[in-house]
Amino acid sequence: MLGVGLGAGVLSGMFGIGGGIVIVPILVGLLKFDQKVAVGTSLGALLLPVGFGGVSRYYAEGLLDVGAAAAVALGLVIGSFGGAKLALGLPSTTVKRLYGIFLLFVAARFIFPDAFGV
Repeated sequence: MLGVGLGAGVLSGMFGIGGGIVIVPILVGLLKFDQKVAVGTSLGALLLPVGFGGVSRYYAEGLLDVGAAAAVALGLVIGSFGGAKLALGLPSTTVKRLYGIFLLFVAARFIFPDAFGV
């Protein structure tokens, strides 16, 4: 499990991605966690370390817009509560499929940026 966290932390720090985009597929695909348990575990694991470790480095380099980060954080608090409520009301297989569709969309945006105006 430490290796999962290390890998997710490196990718999160390098690319600004949420560690969950790395952690959840590993927990579900390799370690056979239920989708909902993987999401809960990922959220619990990310609560403090990503916030402190990555943010402190970017802040030290003058690369953090505190106002924008605070606004996004407020949205995250509200959105994550709603998202958790929605996910917990759905079957795990549905949540897994929706997550897969989301990952495909994200991948397509990076692989074919011109098609999305990125």
